Amino acid sequence: MNGAWRSGLRFSALAAALTMIHGCGTLPDQGLAREAMARGDYETARKNYAPLAEDGYADAQAGMGDLTASAGDPASLKAAEGLYRQAAPESVKAQSRLGRVLLRQGPTDPKQVQEARQLLEGALDKGEFSAVVPLTLLYLGYPQLTSGVDPQQKVNGWRAQGIVEADLAQILIYRNQGTYNAHLPQIEQMCRARLALLDACYVELATINRMRAQPKAQADLLAQLRQGWREGRVAPLRVESVARVLSTPTLEGPADPQSAQRLLEELAPDYPPAWTSLARLIDDYPAQGDAPQLLSALQRGREAGDPRAELLTGRLYYLGKWLPQDPRLAQEHLLKAAAAGEVGAHYYLGQLYRRGYLGQVEPQKALQHLLLAARNGSPNADLALAHMFSDSRGVKVNRINAFVFAQLAQRQGVVNAGPVLSAVQSGMTPAERKIAQPLLEEEAQARLTGAALARLQTPENGQDLL
Repeated sequence: MNGAWRSGLRFSALAAALTMIHGCGTLPDQGLAREAMARGDYETARKNYAPLAEDGYADAQAGMGDLTASAGDPASLKAAEGLYRQAAPESVKAQSRLGRVLLRQGPTDPKQVQEARQLLEGALDKGEFSAVVPLTLLYLGYPQLTSGVDPQQKVNGWRAQGIVEADLAQILIYRNQGTYNAHLPQIEQMCRARLALLDACYVELATINRMRAQPKAQADLLAQLRQGWREGRVAPLRVESVARVLSTPTLEGPADPQSAQRLLEELAPDYPPAWTSLARLIDDYPAQGDAPQLLSALQRGREAGDPRAELLTGRLYYLGKWLPQDPRLAQEHLLKAAAAGEVGAHYYLGQLYRRGYLGQVEPQKALQHLLLAARNGSPNADLALAHMFSDSRGVKVNRINAFVFAQLAQRQGVVNAGPVLSAVQSGMTPAERKIAQPLLEEEAQARLTGAALARLQTPENGQDLL
């Protein structure tokens, strides 16, 4: 008997029994749970999923896995793994989710990578196309464990079969190769054709419109986006992502913080995480609001349990911007953010400990947090580590380590890395140089997989996001 059919039959029987006992108003409802998840109402989702998951219903266990994994911290990902494992024997979607959550843990154990591969390939063979993007990521991130696999050839085959998610995998390959800009016409063509099916394409098209400075095309896209969201066809998370594309200062092309603000203000009452993005926008563009507006949005973000709000609050206390400078309050909020999986918090924690802002220099804590930040894509953390090993009080000078981190910072375009690197190199002995170079290449190579894994967040359909 088909596992999904059995699960549905068992659920129907349970629903009938509960109706007789409690009446319809008290029934847990998976449909309500899915809708609540989509709009960021995790409490309602949990209330509806949890009773059914505890009774062993695979779809509800997978839903609880999605809810748990959404927190993003290591403990939550591990807990989500357990829920997906419970559901996997009866749910192909749970098998795909399990493969993805294993990847999100940044595995270094080849057995875990191979298990993720088997789960994703197995789910794809059974028609679960949400496995396409994470499977492509696995092939790109672990080439040494997937020898003989050509990711481009795989994607070509999937696209020839008409698997729409394969277009997102193709975009992932362009990003991985550094050829995204060279393929803008192809990406635009793919996404315009798939916009009704893949809401991730709103983000790609908004990015292209910004890069090309096309305000009319952007306005038309935003009108479509709003309509799709209001009709329930576009996830609110996707609307928030488009707002970030419009407003992020570092992206190529002219920013449009006014349009981004309007989107976020419409979205936030129904999707509380958008309050944090609104606070971030005002921080980046002070003309768009004042301190009471920013701090009110930030408080709402924290009340919604958004760890990004804790990170931004901690950063503002660290910098003394919008809030009085207070290292202890900064530490309090940053630790909460770091515990919830916000890797950006580790950079500021490392700086607090490196600079002795809490009363004394704490080099071990500084190293721990800065290294986590650097290995998760923060070039400024590499520069801070180079400073730490070359000129920080309370830390013994280590020119080999300083060289490695200064080189890594310079490779990532950090402006101030050059003078630090020159100063370190001028004091190095030939023996130190001989040791440092292989260490540099070893550290750079170790980061390649982590950089690829970070791209898992980039192009996925809203309905398939963890």
